[in-house]
Amino acid sequence: MADGTVTTELDSALEKHRTELTGYCYRMLGSSFEAEDAVQDTLVRAWRSYDKFEGRSSLRSWLYRIATNVCLDMLTAGNKRARPMDLTDSTPLAQAALSPRPDHTWLEPMPDARVLPSTADPAEAAVAKESVRLAFMAALQQLPPKQRAVLILREVLAWRASEVAELLGTSVASVNSALQRARATLAERADRADDAAVSDPLDEEQRKLLDRYVAAFEGYDMTALTALLHEDAVMTMPPFDLWLAGPGDITGFMATLGAPCAHSRLVPVRANGLPAFAQYKPDPGAGGHAPWAVQVLEISDGRITGFHCFLDTKRWFPLFDLPLRLEAEPDEVEKGV
Repeated sequence: MADGTVTTELDSALEKHRTELTGYCYRMLGSSFEAEDAVQDTLVRAWRSYDKFEGRSSLRSWLYRIATNVCLDMLTAGNKRARPMDLTDSTPLAQAALSPRPDHTWLEPMPDARVLPSTADPAEAAVAKESVRLAFMAALQQLPPKQRAVLILREVLAWRASEVAELLGTSVASVNSALQRARATLAERADRADDAAVSDPLDEEQRKLLDRYVAAFEGYDMTALTALLHEDAVMTMPPFDLWLAGPGDITGFMATLGAPCAHSRLVPVRANGLPAFAQYKPDPGAGGHAPWAVQVLEISDGRITGFHCFLDTKRWFPLFDLPLRLEAEPDEVEKGV
């Protein structure tokens, strides 16, 4: 009975760190599913070797050390996850073609609830959300793995240089040097999306913008949608490497190749510290609506600057705890939609 009690207490002690560890591994790896695998591996290793934990550091620090080693091992292949705009030039609408790339190519979306621990400190919460936004995540993936770890631990999690040095088994001078190089790389990659500013909770202007977006998209009103898009807005659709720039090409694509998305329904979710929607497309064969994409929106200066559609619904909808079907509403049945 005593052993069982100890085991339960240890399981509970480890489990309470799952969300923050998932956030850390997600920033390191750029993949939702690899992050969850890395955390599970971390907790299993910790459980198995707990009798060797001597308590010279906190349990939290010890778990981060294990998680860092797990992530560094996973990153030895050198794969850098990216957004379409990190790999190719934008495609004019007249040349638009849907060419998929393997799953491991892409930076993946992540539900806020899986990576953002609850905190009473507004400043801490803001930093956490900013550090999982797509633009910042994409920039992180360009850093060498150890620089990535240093930047996350120092800038996002606010660890002291001496703590990071101890975790990585290196010197404070090496940590400070790595942080300086990482900051310089991120500064070179700064883009508009880094300025995406979303309040939490959303302010009135942002709520109105999103309400107008839902009305425009569900109504498939390209004129209304154009009015909501920034002149530099981009649209991406992983796993396809195509990306479009500017309201004209975005709405032109939606009105042509994307025309089957007319009469879609949008369900609000939260992803990467940003407003997002699960898009369900009409299913002519079975009726109702079938899952099509998780849309993540970037907003700045009262307009939509990024419109990112992640299309692998068999992976994303379960991750977001979303239903795999929406039945037709009564008025849709009457209209034959």
